[in-house]
Amino acid sequence: MSDPRLTDGAGAGVGASLPDPPGPLAIGPATFAWGERTFVMGIVNVTPDSFSGDGLLVDGDPVGAAVAQARWMVADGADLLDIGGASSRPGHAPVDPVVEAGRVTPVIRAIAAALPATPLSIDTTSPAVAAAALDAGAHLLNDIWGVADDPRMVRLAAERGVPIVLMHNRAEARYRDPMTEIVSDLQGALDRALDAGVAWERLIVDPGFGFGKTPDHNLALLAGLRALRGLGRPVLLGTSRKSTLGRVLDLPVDQRVEATAATTALGIAAGADIVRVHDVRENVRTARIADAILRGWRPAGWPDGTGT
Repeated sequence: MSDPRLTDGAGAGVGASLPDPPGPLAIGPATFAWGERTFVMGIVNVTPDSFSGDGLLVDGDPVGAAVAQARWMVADGADLLDIGGASSRPGHAPVDPVVEAGRVTPVIRAIAAALPATPLSIDTTSPAVAAAALDAGAHLLNDIWGVADDPRMVRLAAERGVPIVLMHNRAEARYRDPMTEIVSDLQGALDRALDAGVAWERLIVDPGFGFGKTPDHNLALLAGLRALRGLGRPVLLGTSRKSTLGRVLDLPVDQRVEATAATTALGIAAGADIVRVHDVRENVRTARIADAILRGWRPAGWPDGTGT
């Protein structure tokens, strides 16, 4: 069998049109047919200190609150849910893996029981937490240090036969050519995952908007996002409510919905396959209009005649 690093669009240059989308991927109970439409990932933060102010540990019943949030996110159109128990905001306090696992595993079990048709992702950098989350019912690993040399997370993905999101990150925001370096770092992460035994079709990339980048780097990332399609893997984009959007508009975190929606539409135009968001309803609506224009998506009952 040929090396997927030489096929399926990997290494293709940036052209006038997007490469053909990757083949479908089963994530838990659902199959994602890349390119047909954009998929929306709802964020469930089981933390006391989320940058976005939506951490559920401030609630007296975090498990119940998480299930309620998951239900309305799915009702609003979320295709999958990303559950995290440790904040990744700048200056966050590290969380012991035992504590982190104690936060997320009861939530994952409860949401899996309440919404068995919804794929669940675990947002963690800890292989121990990731393993516990998979045991509790998670279907996808989401690693914000996907470009790190530590092979333990990709080995876990290979051993369990689950997909993994490899996100770009750096300890210091230093670049000579941001997009070239982001693509190169992600290519290295894909190579390490393949070497660890992760199947090519189970790999997803995330350029890491807001991680190890200045606001100017983040804007350059969005402007050059199309370059990631050359990696030949589905692209996840997570801009929701982030500080760069607030800096551009001089707005607090709870007033960045329109800015997030703008990046959702622009990201879809550049080939994003999944958008990770707090405000599901608004971004689902944005994605559907973008999908109708760019991907030929149509809702059920679409009329054949003329109209406005």
